Amino acid sequence: MATGAAGPAEGDRHEGGLRTLLAGLTTRGRSFLAAGIAAAVCAYVLGQSDLLRVGLLLATLPLVCAAVLYRTRYRVAGSRRLSPARVPAGAEARVHLRLENVSRLPTGLLMLQDRVPYVLGPRPRFVLDRVEPGGRREVSYRVRSDLRGRYPLGPLQLRLSDPFGMCELTRSFSAYDTLTVIPRVEPLPPVRLGGEAQGHGDGRQRSLALAGEDDVIPREYRYGDDLRRVHWRSTARYGELMVRREEQPQRARCTVLLDTRGIAYAGAGPESAFEWAVSGTASVLVHMLERGFSVRLLTDTGDLVPGEGADGFSGPAQESAEAAGLMMDTLAVIDHSDGAGLSRAYDVLRGAHEGLLVAFFGDLDEEQAAIAARIRQRSAAAVAFVLDSDAWEREPTDVPGPPRGTDGAQDPLRVLREAGWTVLSVPRGASLGELWRQADRERAGIGGVGVAGVGAGEVR
Repeated sequence: MATGAAGPAEGDRHEGGLRTLLAGLTTRGRSFLAAGIAAAVCAYVLGQSDLLRVGLLLATLPLVCAAVLYRTRYRVAGSRRLSPARVPAGAEARVHLRLENVSRLPTGLLMLQDRVPYVLGPRPRFVLDRVEPGGRREVSYRVRSDLRGRYPLGPLQLRLSDPFGMCELTRSFSAYDTLTVIPRVEPLPPVRLGGEAQGHGDGRQRSLALAGEDDVIPREYRYGDDLRRVHWRSTARYGELMVRREEQPQRARCTVLLDTRGIAYAGAGPESAFEWAVSGTASVLVHMLERGFSVRLLTDTGDLVPGEGADGFSGPAQESAEAAGLMMDTLAVIDHSDGAGLSRAYDVLRGAHEGLLVAFFGDLDEEQAAIAARIRQRSAAAVAFVLDSDAWEREPTDVPGPPRGTDGAQDPLRVLREAGWTVLSVPRGASLGELWRQADRERAGIGGVGVAGVGAGEVR
């Protein structure tokens, strides 16, 4: 929530209030001022004292209204609240504006205007009638964007007017908010990409359980540990309280690799191949987190989200929620990289533990296909979605070009399959849910090679 109060600009304090007063006069106020000055001049020339009094009244009224408005403009406070602050692309968010008159005088006619980027829709404007002392007014408007990103909202502008309509002053609140538009998330069907329980299992990374005095693996005592778990033999040996380690099944791991190379994608806009890959990455991340996996996001630049600690994987349930928000925020602003290869991603994965690897690739040449094939050798299971940018840019009525690999070079899809990947070519407008099912069918058809493996986990 952003809050603020309408106040004077720095220039007002340095240049004085006269220029501000005159600049804020409306057409009516300027007309009254001009008529008053003309009447005063005529009264002086003609020697009419009554006309002079009328002229002074006409000239003084707009100035008095402007002075009163200028002195009371600080006494209006406003706030903004987003509901929600993070929305998927194409969904609507509601912005609630609240205005409060904190002065002892009623306001005149008010006009609220909030600054929003053009991609979120037209600039909202609201006209509010007189607000009594201590009174409040609340209005709201909706914003929507088909393009992911982070968009600033504000500052809120307030146009103040006196009851006679002689003067209008525009002031801006200092605070603003940020709306985060994340990629669209498509629900994925309950398919099984491995043979373990949901997100957990007896894989190689599972911690040793307490199974007798010889199998005890003690650790230091932590505040809140049950004193019945104190292991006295280890306490005497180390000179500090040691407790028996509880059985802690290792959470199955999943790495989602997103290829962001600019040269791997063609086109732009919500329906482009790159936006499909970003949306697919977000869908897989959410799907795996909901199934209890420890998940991390990796790009071709070697950047890991949520972080470098513990190989970058998300932690327990509370940490997973924070990691999901961090990964969604990252995907909301992710853009093409300047890199030309996947070598940095390979450097990150070559020493990684076993786990499921899901990759979204753009166009792959022979060299990059070979690097991707070596990435598979370091993982227990791997599924690749390859987007052919030429097919995405080609109109439905266009004649397809020759398949890749017919010019003497190896087909990248074949190179990946030979390395054990489960590879799916993504046509224009494909449904990730259907491709997810197809990956499971191909795994079952080839006996699990390329998908099933130790530590892969069950995705359902």
